[in-house]
Amino acid sequence: MRQPSSSPSLMRYLSVLVAGVILGTLATLVLVRALQARVDPFPRALMQVMERQLQQFGQGPAADRCDPADAISRLQSLRVLAGGIETAFPGLASDRRFAAQASRLRATLDAELASPSACGQAPRIADDIQAACRGCHQDFR
Repeated sequence: MRQPSSSPSLMRYLSVLVAGVILGTLATLVLVRALQARVDPFPRALMQVMERQLQQFGQGPAADRCDPADAISRLQSLRVLAGGIETAFPGLASDRRFAAQASRLRATLDAELASPSACGQAPRIADDIQAACRGCHQDFR
């Protein structure tokens, strides 16, 4: 009498294992997507757009292609974006320190827009804006 081969049961176990790994991976992806959907993308998006505008503002003079109209446009964009900071962070909007930091950023931008500096001042202006941003990031990041 011949011993039954264990090959069919081994294949069955491997099939169940592979199916379990695939189903587990799919369930994990669905769970991660559901958790990501609950996160508000607005605060992070606002910070990324502001960072990019400031980066572009600071790069113009460094590349010897400073256009005063472009520099003013970037500062105006930053000012408009800075006006939405409290909206982006509703949990912090009532915090005195947060409001003071946001006001400081807007005041810095308003001062630069009120008396537009020459393109040679762009690095200093960018540093002033970054200092205003840094204060908030140190307190609330």
